[in-house]
Amino acid sequence: MQQKAFADHAVLTLDVVGTCIDFEAGIASAVEQIAGPSSELDRATVLEAFGRAEDRQQHETPQLPFTQMLEPIYNRLAHDLGLPEGPAEAAALRASIPAWPAFPDSADALSRLATRFHLVALTNADRWALEQMSATLGSPFDDGVTAEDVGVNKPSPRVFDYCRGRLSAHGYRLTDIGHVAQSQYHDIAAAKSLGYQVCWVERRRHKPGWGATPEPSGTVVPDLHVGSLEELATAMGL
Repeated sequence: MQQKAFADHAVLTLDVVGTCIDFEAGIASAVEQIAGPSSELDRATVLEAFGRAEDRQQHETPQLPFTQMLEPIYNRLAHDLGLPEGPAEAAALRASIPAWPAFPDSADALSRLATRFHLVALTNADRWALEQMSATLGSPFDDGVTAEDVGVNKPSPRVFDYCRGRLSAHGYRLTDIGHVAQSQYHDIAAAKSLGYQVCWVERRRHKPGWGATPEPSGTVVPDLHVGSLEELATAMGL
C-alpha cells in the first residue's frame, strides 16, 4: 500500500503501550528501583525476561488487562531473575505506570495526526492506566477501547470487533479504519487477518530481539512500515 492510500483513512486506531508510550523504559526503570543499586541486571536481560513472563501470563489470564497482569508478571520476574519478592514490590511495578514516558516524538506526532484523523486508543491497558498514559501524551484521543471494556486482551479478535462496533455506530466502515501498532504479537497479525489495513511502527528497528514484547510466531508484512509516529505523521503529509 502506498502512503497516500493509508492517508485516505478517516480513523486511526492506535495501540498505546509500546507504540505511543515507551513501556520498556518505564518497566526497566521501575525494576531497577525495586532491585536497588547493588543489582547487576542489565536492561536487555530484564526486558527479555519480561517478554517471556508476559507471554506465559497472557496464556494463563487472557481476560486480565495487561496493566493488571503486571503484578503476577513481576512475581515471575522475581523468581527468574532473583529480584526482591513480595506484594509491595509487585504492586510497585503497576504503580509506576504514571511515570512511564512517552516516546520523544509521540505527543507532537499525535497532535499532528489528530488534525486529519479520528484517533482511537485500542489498548490492552485498563481504563485507569489509559487515563494516565493519555495524560502523558497530551490527551490526543477522541475515544478509547481497553481490554477492561472488552474482557480480553489483544490479539483476541474480540477486541478489534468491539472497537469496530463502536465505530460503526458512528457510520465508519472497516475500510475507513487504519490500525497503527508496534507489536506484531498483539496487533499487526491479528488486525491484518481481520481485514484491517495496518501500519507497523517498528520502535525496535535496528535493535536485536523483541525486547519486552513476546516473540511472534512470524512477521506479517504490514501495509505501511515506519519506525516512529513522527515518521507516520510525515508520511501522511502532516
